[in-house]
This record gives sequence, structure tokens and C-alpha cells, in this order.
Amino acid sequence: MGNVKKDLDIKLIALDMDGTLLNNNGQVSSANRDAIRAAQEKGVYVVLSTGRSLLTVREHADDLELTSYLVTVNGSEIWDEKRELVERNIVNPEHIQWMWDLSKQHNSKFWAINTEQTWHNEMPEDLHKLNWLKFGFTIEDDATRELVLKELTARGEFEITNSTLKNIEVNAAGIHKARGLSVVCSKIGIDMQNVMACGDSRNDLMMIKEAGLGVAMGNAQDVVKAAADWITASNEEDGVAKAIQKWVLD
Repeated sequence: MGNVKKDLDIKLIALDMDGTLLNNNGQVSSANRDAIRAAQEKGVYVVLSTGRSLLTVREHADDLELTSYLVTVNGSEIWDEKRELVERNIVNPEHIQWMWDLSKQHNSKFWAINTEQTWHNEMPEDLHKLNWLKFGFTIEDDATRELVLKELTARGEFEITNSTLKNIEVNAAGIHKARGLSVVCSKIGIDMQNVMACGDSRNDLMMIKEAGLGVAMGNAQDVVKAAADWITASNEEDGVAKAIQKWVLD
């Protein structure tokens, strides 16, 4: 918390969406909107780095008039400024089948994202013919969630995070937001030290650790706050705008 460098040169702002950029009603506040516009006018890249797929990201990106890359599905897909695919990292369909079976075994809710759509608590008959990007479990009971987490971890084949304290998100091994951002940085010719990353959950942890400035939201999980260089206000209190104002605009 006290080791933030004074000579930071932030050239890219990476923003998680849910619990970070968006308020609890799923909206971008006017303060966040104004700060993003000011940052872009200053020549700073603003990149949405999210667990969502392009289907539910594009509208926000267009509405904010973002002119940069997008890192979606926790880094499973990377899109350029024209919303054309740069990179895709898929999860083995057999792994998806195994996780679906695991969810049925523990009677848990789930969702799964492929390149076409997001499935909630049901799956297509031809799942082995599709390109899958992420599988997620929603488990209210702590003991059951720990059991599922233990089984997932034991496989040693996945990148395991969360986006709330009640869920588990699973990507292909080694695929996370930090990796996606490093690809973006290499494309535009900057270093991860020039990145300010803002987030609230475990799927933001790697980018917060690897960015030059890792910012945790005031509503962030404790593990995220512990890893961050700085803690801003909550997503209900324009925390993104406050971070941009302090570290990019001032």
C-alpha cells in the first residue's frame, strides 16, 4: 500500500466491469464516464478487462466510445479496436463435460460461455462440437463450494478464480486477465509497468499483481485488497473515477 512509485507513467487503464466500472445496477456512473473520456483525450488507452463475453461487453465499450482493445472472458479472447479477434484460448470440451457432470453431482447452478453464447443451468446436446471459453459454478453453500474447488484444483488443468465470493470461474490453464493485457501491451508497444489495473475479485488478482499500479476497489475481496498497491472507493462511490483522477489526470 505504501510502495506506490511517484514516477508512474500510466499509458493504459485496465478496468474490470462488474463490481468495478459498473455500479450495482449495472450502469456506468457519469463520474466514471467523464474520467474515462478525459483519460482517452490525454492519449491513455482504456481497456475493459472482464469475465464477460464480447456479447455483453460491446455495448458498454461502444457507449463509452472506447478506441482500444478488449480483454474478455478472463483473457480467453482478445479483441482489437475494430472488435476483430486477435486471440482465442479455448477450454477442452471434455473438461467442460467433466465440470458439467461435477455441477450435477453437487447439484449446483452453473453457466458456461462458448464462442456463440452463454448457457445458464442447461447445456446444448452437441457441446463437444463447440468452442468453449469458460465454465462457472454458483454455489451458495460454503462447504459444497470448497469441495468443488478441491476437485477442480486436484486436476491441475485449469485457471481457477472467482467474480463473487459465491462462485468459481474456470478458464484454460494459464489464461487470465494479466496474460491478456500483456498481449495488448505488446501489440501497442508499452510495458505492463505502464498499466493501471482496477478490480474487485479473484479473476482480477493477476492483473492487479502484474500491473505497474494495481488498484483494488473499496468493495473488493480481502485477498485483492491485500495484493493491491492502492485501494480506491467502491463501485457505488465512483472508485474508478477517483483512481483515474489521482493516478492519470492529476
